Amino acid sequence: MAQQNENIILKKSYDFALKVVVLCRKIQIEEKEFQLSKQLYRSGTSIGANAEEAIGGVSKKDFANKLGISYKEARESKYWLRLMRDSELVDEELTNELIADVDELARILFSIIRSSKN
Repeated sequence: MAQQNENIILKKSYDFALKVVVLCRKIQIEEKEFQLSKQLYRSGTSIGANAEEAIGGVSKKDFANKLGISYKEARESKYWLRLMRDSELVDEELTNELIADVDELARILFSIIRSSKN
């Protein structure tokens, strides 16, 4: 059961990670491609993991640092998705949906980071 005051970045990053896991599994099974899928798997699941760590941060600086890592992982995930789309490894419509998701995550993360430094 979901909490009423659910943390939006944790929810969105977890949902994104689930989509990434499914996509990477599909690429590995159907396309027998492992290098790019492993890169996306690592960066796409790391966004939420670092956000979770940020929440448990011991200081404001620690919090901002972990969210900064999440932001960088979101940017990296976008790179791998664009590469997969443009090399026609993955369906363009699906990739564009995931790129929109990760762009939203990056915007939210950047906003939180910026406001936490004030």
